Amino acid sequence: MAWTGYQKFLALVMVVTGSINTLSTKWADNIDSKGSDGIVRTFQHPFLQALFMFFGEMMCLWTFKLVYWWNRRSGTESQLTQGSQDFNPFILMPAAMFDLIGTSIIYIGLTLTYASSFQMFRGSIIVFVALFSTILLDRVIKRREWFGISQLILGLIIIGATDAIYQSPDDSKGRNSMITGDLLIILAQIILACQMVYEEKFVSGLNIPPLQAVGWEGVFGFSMLSVLLVIFYFIPAPPHFDNNARHTVEDFIDGLVQIGNNSFLLLAIMGTVVSIAFYNFAGISVTKEMSATTRMVLDSVRTLVIWMVSLGVKWQVFHWQHLIGFAILIFGMAVYYDIIPMNSRRPADDETPVVNSEADRLEEA
Repeated sequence: MAWTGYQKFLALVMVVTGSINTLSTKWADNIDSKGSDGIVRTFQHPFLQALFMFFGEMMCLWTFKLVYWWNRRSGTESQLTQGSQDFNPFILMPAAMFDLIGTSIIYIGLTLTYASSFQMFRGSIIVFVALFSTILLDRVIKRREWFGISQLILGLIIIGATDAIYQSPDDSKGRNSMITGDLLIILAQIILACQMVYEEKFVSGLNIPPLQAVGWEGVFGFSMLSVLLVIFYFIPAPPHFDNNARHTVEDFIDGLVQIGNNSFLLLAIMGTVVSIAFYNFAGISVTKEMSATTRMVLDSVRTLVIWMVSLGVKWQVFHWQHLIGFAILIFGMAVYYDIIPMNSRRPADDETPVVNSEADRLEEA
């Protein structure tokens, strides 16, 4: 069935804002600005960036409240507000904790590796969600899905090996830092997979409107990380992670001063905040209007856009091995989601993927 104009608009918004989110975050990591000590250095404040991400998620709750109020005032109903309001918001706090830890680790990893590798390694979340679902949700992974997972792992190995073998001439941190960044991103996917399995086990049955759920997680994440930033301000950091005025885990004052001293850095941070809000809105709407599988396909397009832009602005050098790894990665996703059927005749109960919650919540950072 042909897409409607509104569905095409949602798809475009999702790809564009999702790409902007990753690219603006990586752009901020590459911008030099004067810090609180008067020294010009690269902006590397992953926890502060995670705070801005949660602020963007909070905007989803404000949007939900606005739409909900307007619907009650006008007597209309919107798909964005459909669901139950009979729930305790604190049921979302554990999910917010997983999101906080995973997102913070992701932003640390992004400072150490390529933006395209960051986006490609995010595909590993499917593997961990599938494994955790078999243990905690008693799911049965079909043979087709195991084959897709194997292809995903192969593609990720090729991408990771390419990052380990090659090094950009402009990369001053070295090969070890790049490998560390890739491993941190994979670790973050394990934690975010726990978030998704938790949401499926404890939250999905409550029929919470997705936009409202994302917003509440943003509120909890923003609140908890605000407290942690004060604590991190006094904790010394090891080398490669201490690029701030106080050489601590996070010097949020130094980060805010850097943002105030460079208008391009402010623009990049604003791009992160606004894009994460619109990306969540578009992603949820795509799932509702079309399917979670369509959302996965669009997320793959976003990976390609990020890779092409990274090459265009010379954030990384082209390696043909990345192309092979990316192709295998996309093929594995397509097999897992049954976009490429492995058998001409399949049982009727094999038409729906066993695990699809990761496509419903895949977002950024």
